[in-house]
Amino acid sequence: MLEEVEHWLATRSWSVTDRPLHRVLSAKQRTGQTISVVLPALNEEETVGDIVAVVRHDLVEQVPLVDEIVVVDSGSTDRTSEVAAAAGARVVHRDEILPRIPAVPGKGEVLWRSLLVTGGDIVCFVDADLREFSSDFVSGIVGPLLTEPGVDLVKAMYDRPLAGAAGQGGRVTELMARPLLNLHWPRLAGFVQPLGGEYAARRSLLEQLPFPVGYGVELGMLVDALHLVGLDALAQVDVGVRRHRHQDGQALGRMAAEIYRTAQLRLARGHLVRPALTQFERGTDGFEPHTYSVDTEERPPMAEIAEYADRKVA
Repeated sequence: MLEEVEHWLATRSWSVTDRPLHRVLSAKQRTGQTISVVLPALNEEETVGDIVAVVRHDLVEQVPLVDEIVVVDSGSTDRTSEVAAAAGARVVHRDEILPRIPAVPGKGEVLWRSLLVTGGDIVCFVDADLREFSSDFVSGIVGPLLTEPGVDLVKAMYDRPLAGAAGQGGRVTELMARPLLNLHWPRLAGFVQPLGGEYAARRSLLEQLPFPVGYGVELGMLVDALHLVGLDALAQVDVGVRRHRHQDGQALGRMAAEIYRTAQLRLARGHLVRPALTQFERGTDGFEPHTYSVDTEERPPMAEIAEYADRKVA
């Protein structure tokens, strides 16, 4: 791992317990910053209401941390909009935002358009398919933006169990995104969950970033933010465990293709290739990085090996 990344992990990776809620609220009141929580949603009637209700109860009614909760519905055919509104969110339909530009399908499209219908100085994105949701996902990632003036974007990190097995979720992360980042943008190798949908950023940063319209939005945002504001302005916070609906292999393949295409477009800017991969395992003191070499050496065709040629002659 790069020495710069090791330093970043020590100074820009926190736990939600590092900033108690009263301290986060005090920082909000002192700085006067406002916070918008945005949930992009497509057919999430089973989960979106619980997420909205938890955020509203914990961070609006109990503690006045969040100023608005907005669900952007990207064309649901179920009761997503009704459920979200009943739970206390303001629901906006994707196609009603900036109608001059026809909307296209994709998560990034919804996140981009959400900037037009929210007003917070800090915008916090939360996926709408989370189960057993905790408001720590919100307070944890907005905390550093309120207490650390030099931080512009914060991603949540967490365990992602799959079928009861710890650490097996995030298959596209491990098979596509993490290798891409380690090989081409090694300064971003310290992010535990680079593709996670829970992150918060200052509006002043988000409005300067391009948004890939599809699933490449999270990787694209990290890479572009690194170029724009530097590694020290990026951070991550451990919020525990993330449980959500897992997609099938074909859907993951489509996601991986979009992420690869997003990376491909950004590689034109010039890049560094580092043949190493950093992965993370939870230890006694939190997430611990483990770096492995990536085999890039190739053997030449056997026909070019003298000993092989000699054997054939014999």
